[in-house]
Amino acid sequence: MATIAAHTGNLEDVPLRLKLRRVERRQKLKAFILVLPLLLFVLTTFVLPIGRMMFNAVHDNTLLKLMPRTMRALDAWDGSDLPGEAVYAALAGDLKESSAQRTASVIGKRINYELPGSLSEVISSARKVSKLSDGPYREALIETSPLWGQHGVWSLLKRGTSAYTGYYLLRSVDYQYSPDSRIVASPPENAIFRDVFLRTLGISIAVSVVTLLLGFPVAYLLATLPRKSSNLLMILVVLPFWTSVLVRTTAWVVLLQQHGVVNDTLMALHVISQPAELIYNRIGTIVAMSHIQLPVTLLPIYSVMKTISPIYVRAARSLGAGPFYAFWKVYFPQTLPGIAAGCLLTFILCLGYYITPALVGGPADQMVSSFVAHYTNEELNWGMASALGAILLTATLLLYYFFNKLVGVDRIKMG
Repeated sequence: MATIAAHTGNLEDVPLRLKLRRVERRQKLKAFILVLPLLLFVLTTFVLPIGRMMFNAVHDNTLLKLMPRTMRALDAWDGSDLPGEAVYAALAGDLKESSAQRTASVIGKRINYELPGSLSEVISSARKVSKLSDGPYREALIETSPLWGQHGVWSLLKRGTSAYTGYYLLRSVDYQYSPDSRIVASPPENAIFRDVFLRTLGISIAVSVVTLLLGFPVAYLLATLPRKSSNLLMILVVLPFWTSVLVRTTAWVVLLQQHGVVNDTLMALHVISQPAELIYNRIGTIVAMSHIQLPVTLLPIYSVMKTISPIYVRAARSLGAGPFYAFWKVYFPQTLPGIAAGCLLTFILCLGYYITPALVGGPADQMVSSFVAHYTNEELNWGMASALGAILLTATLLLYYFFNKLVGVDRIKMG
């Protein structure tokens, strides 16, 4: 009888479990439908553009697409000497077609990235070769332009047989391909990007330190004042959020210029005898960026301080600790999660600053974002812009990884 009852009970439980599973599946489906618009928005506006940027950093099929005959002919070239007549004949055919299709400038621009000065040579060669009726093309092309007698240009075209290239990433860290396709350091006159990355990191670290030194005492004051006073002070802290970054940066241009408010005040107080150089240099950049980023560093510290009970410091004082010792050994370590969150946020945001360094910084203070804008808007070199952005993104992710290993992301408190 017991066996029959157990068997009957199991049969009765099965429909109930199925009903529960159906209800859970229905609830999960409803939850998925609710978050689906946000998921699509994030995929469309964040994940796909970043993925495309990373792809553009290593993908360039310009030569493969516009010079198909030459690319096929170069498959058999061993790279030891100049290629044979068959490759030159294929090149002549591609140049004739590029002249007819008006794509010679695109080919020349791609070659010009790695061999400066090649753009005009390619356009001129395409125009002259279009008048040739038959071969031999090797001597004719070399006579048309010495460019086609250089081993380096053929090594470049050989690398173009692949749609994937490491040129943009190498160029972004001041390396390049030699004429025999070895990776070598860029000449000193072209090696600028390592300094740009170091400058970007230096300015970001300096702004993080300045905002921490300025924001920590204010956050402590906010956390310890009575609610009525702290609310009034908090309004002053978040007030800059109500104005745009462009307006705040323009205000600093007015304040820091040679005959601005700051210089006039210092001269009126006889602190300085002549206007100081406060703008269009590193000082102006760090001052303006620190002002903009100050609330970003301050607010996470304040939110952590509000959760610290004053009982700990009182206990330390009752055990004989001095005011500074109790603060340093008991109170300050508890604020580290807020300090880490604020500084990490400020540092990452500073890596991508563009408007403020462009308006108040000098030519030697432009950060990586300025070069990304230059390659995107002026040179239309999407490969270099994507490579610089990819390196910046990778550096940020590495920073986040090491921060998680050393400090722990779970210790970050935003509020």
